[in-house]
Amino acid sequence: MANVSITVKDKLGQIKSSVADEAQAVLVFEGEYEEGDTISFGTDRINAHYVVRVDDGMDEALVYMTKPEVVFLIPFGEKKVSYSPKSFTGERHYLTIREAKSFETESYRNLAKNVMDQHGDPGCYPHAYANVETRGEAVFAARNAIDGVISNLSHGEWPYESWGINRRDDAEITLEFGRPVDFDTLVLYTRADFPHDNWWVKATFTFSDGTSETVEMEKSVKPHTFAISRKGITWIRLSNLIKADDPSPFPALTQIEVYGRDSEN
Repeated sequence: MANVSITVKDKLGQIKSSVADEAQAVLVFEGEYEEGDTISFGTDRINAHYVVRVDDGMDEALVYMTKPEVVFLIPFGEKKVSYSPKSFTGERHYLTIREAKSFETESYRNLAKNVMDQHGDPGCYPHAYANVETRGEAVFAARNAIDGVISNLSHGEWPYESWGINRRDDAEITLEFGRPVDFDTLVLYTRADFPHDNWWVKATFTFSDGTSETVEMEKSVKPHTFAISRKGITWIRLSNLIKADDPSPFPALTQIEVYGRDSEN
């Protein structure tokens, strides 16, 4: 049984509130967040699954932690607009972390979703990163493609955040799982804010085992679903994105989903 903790700190690293317990920790933080505040989720058992609630205005995250401390920076200003305006606000906040149950970790599920993903190497998976994010803006960050929000009829602030490629023909996004997984279905929600948006007619998935699959897509609001199976995969990369012959230069990805299970040890 793991010992877990939650700690809210200010920009100088001073502790505002903290709690620790076995298997599960619950923290009610009284007070408004200030710029520079962080939430640290700690454990003495790494390479394991946890269910984390970073904010009561967001979904829980079933994540795989590879570091003893995962630090989440509270978003403010421009960084905040890719989250629900209800999140991280007010004077009372409900935060939780617990060991994941076996029925959760063994279930067939979307292995890509992580509402608390961030830039860098957070030690918390799944994790998305890309070689380009339009103008470096939060509403076009790679993390938006795995946050579980599938609204694709517009672009910009939540709930229309997406991964934007800044017109780059060589744009690519990588999804890391932090451990081997098996899957049989890949889903892409491409942004469909027509006529502002273009769309991709072809793209390539490359997998950590060295194999790849090229898929075709069309102009659609609906998800593109691909029956692609692999086992023991630690990362997926989406690249070779071919735009349609359309005046708009703005294709984008709203969400990627990967359906399967953790690989058996």
